[in-house]
Amino acid sequence: MTPTERRASSALAAIMSVRMLGLFMILPVFSVYAETLPHTTPTLVGMAIGAYGLVQALLQIPLGLLSDHIGRKQVITGGLILFAIGSVVAAMAHSIEGIILGRAIQGAGAISAALMALTADLTREEHRTKAMAMIGMSIGMAFMLAMIAGPLLNQWVGVPGIFWFIGLCALAAIAILHLLVPTPTNPRIHSDAETVPSQFKRVLRHVELLRLDASILLLHTQLTAMFVVLPLALKDASQLDAGHHWWFYLPIMVLAFAGMVPLIIIAEKRRQMKPLFIACVAVLVMVQLGFGLLHEHLYGLLAMLLLFFVAFNFLEASLPSLVSKIAPPQAKGTAMGIYNTGQFLGIFFGGLGGGWLYQHHGMSSVFWCGAGLSFLWLLIAMGMRNPGYFSSHLLNVGEIDDFTAHQLSQELSKVAGVKEAVVIAKEQVAYLKVDKEQLDTEALQKFSVSLASK
Repeated sequence: MTPTERRASSALAAIMSVRMLGLFMILPVFSVYAETLPHTTPTLVGMAIGAYGLVQALLQIPLGLLSDHIGRKQVITGGLILFAIGSVVAAMAHSIEGIILGRAIQGAGAISAALMALTADLTREEHRTKAMAMIGMSIGMAFMLAMIAGPLLNQWVGVPGIFWFIGLCALAAIAILHLLVPTPTNPRIHSDAETVPSQFKRVLRHVELLRLDASILLLHTQLTAMFVVLPLALKDASQLDAGHHWWFYLPIMVLAFAGMVPLIIIAEKRRQMKPLFIACVAVLVMVQLGFGLLHEHLYGLLAMLLLFFVAFNFLEASLPSLVSKIAPPQAKGTAMGIYNTGQFLGIFFGGLGGGWLYQHHGMSSVFWCGAGLSFLWLLIAMGMRNPGYFSSHLLNVGEIDDFTAHQLSQELSKVAGVKEAVVIAKEQVAYLKVDKEQLDTEALQKFSVSLASK
């Protein structure tokens, strides 16, 4: 990567992580805080936690498409301003309804798709996967940090202070965007990073991709539902207020990350993705049952929490990788757009459903329902095909017509290690699925304009 590509990728990863940090930070503390608000019900608490997910799900694809017409930075700036406004509304609210409104406004700042498109604009094809990986890693790290920073900040400034901090983070992200991220000179559609409406039908008919969409929806449904009641259970079991819960989250998140890493290595290097995927879903069934039985006992609760996050971290990291492996090369961006929509819907359903169950059937019902959803997911996962261990690979092929693009697709398909090749003339890009262990990289160089010019 060039210095410009590295700077742009790092800055965009920072913007995404700052935003996701703000969204996740209230999870470990909000349910306890909400008990102090007037006329609060558990259903409204769940709505406050999940409201941003519904709005985000509705707007992230449309705003990504809008960025093709009015500019990436304009959409991202507008989204971050909305995110900051929503944070201020939530910080100043003295009722649960006001916080729900603030969270919904936060969700309206749906910049994910536009940010990915800007990343694609600012990186060459052969380095784009690295840039996307940096952003993906930053989201994972933001989640882990949020579980620790949320209780710490709550101890110092309270939940309103957390919302003020989130608003300041959004303003800092705007500064990063305009001071450190270059403005693309030649923005265009990137099928690997953006939703392409013409690919919707193809993606929505792909059974394996739908299986992954259902997986991320169910994963985030139970995550969000769990955090409607988990802070309350942890408070009652430990007799500590939410500000001190970082004592538990810090070692658990460190150990969970350490436990996840070898699983990822075994899944990818030894090609054991399907059995480990199914095993982790089965662990979630056991964990949710364990929560239902042990949530009143501190050590049992912490043990289940550790197992949950080992499985969660592995599944959260594996699912996008599986989408990339399985999606048709020219529809990867569309597949990821629909996948992300499923994730945000899961956040909404989990918040609302978890709150409703807690209000009407008690805390244990949230975990029993989570176990049922995990068992349903286990049935879905068991039918998945063993994925091909292919990586995405892009080549800049320069200006060509459609006939030449078709011929080039056939020639690229004959290169050793290339399993699938699609060349799109108007994008000047060849989208490939490759087996890195067999790939003849030297044979590919003659087809790449950027590589051949070095």
